[in-house]
Amino acid sequence: MHNAKIYCLCLHNKVLPIIKKLGYVPVGLGNDNFSKEWLRDNTLDNISHKNKYYSEYSFNYWFWKNILPKMQDNAWVGFCGYREYWGNKKKITKDSKVEDVVLRKIPTEWKNYDTIVGEHLYINNLKFSKLIKRGIWSLIRNPTALFKSKRNIRFHFDMWHGNGNLDKAIDLLNDNDREDFRKYTRQNISFSRGCMFVCRSKKIMNDYYSSLFPWLERCENIFGFDLKGYGNVRIYGFLAERYHSYWFNKYTKALLWPVIFYDITK
Repeated sequence: MHNAKIYCLCLHNKVLPIIKKLGYVPVGLGNDNFSKEWLRDNTLDNISHKNKYYSEYSFNYWFWKNILPKMQDNAWVGFCGYREYWGNKKKITKDSKVEDVVLRKIPTEWKNYDTIVGEHLYINNLKFSKLIKRGIWSLIRNPTALFKSKRNIRFHFDMWHGNGNLDKAIDLLNDNDREDFRKYTRQNISFSRGCMFVCRSKKIMNDYYSSLFPWLERCENIFGFDLKGYGNVRIYGFLAERYHSYWFNKYTKALLWPVIFYDITK
């Protein structure tokens, strides 16, 4: 990508030509038979064995330990996935190709910001049938969630990733963030979409990772790895997704930017 380095995290070797055409850095996660052209998270200092549970963040850990210390400061670096990209604000039609709608150059609008995070995903617009089917115990715990305006991040996490699990995790946060993040999850009905950000400060990225990964490691003492069901198996990735939305907005001058869904495997 021109004037930036964007790491595109993928599960399939077959998408390599498209990632290269976009000018992104191809990162292979999981167990596919990746060629040598891929960057992998299973070398040097790594937690690749946790990828099943940490999702994209097994690579973020690898980046933090092995790339960030050597990286030039004040250079835009970011992350996306093979199904979620930074958009260039062009309208997507049925005939759109991925290279037509994906960001390929840093916009001038970014020059006054430290970080770029995804536009917010609102999680309170649930069908009543889904609310009853998946959220009955969460409703008992928080009956005000019958009202859309009260279906906050905490309630949504309870529904999909285990009743009370978010509160248990927040209890293990550092003193500077524990109560602020707790308040954030109870006052907000949206968070930045995807585990994606773009940043141009080594210090900001190091501060973020230095807060995130020790916290997730402490959470392992509670949740472990004998987890069942998609919503629980990837609980560390889902915790990181909510935390990254909070952290970058608290500590940096952040700009919300469109994230588009485009599955290049189809």
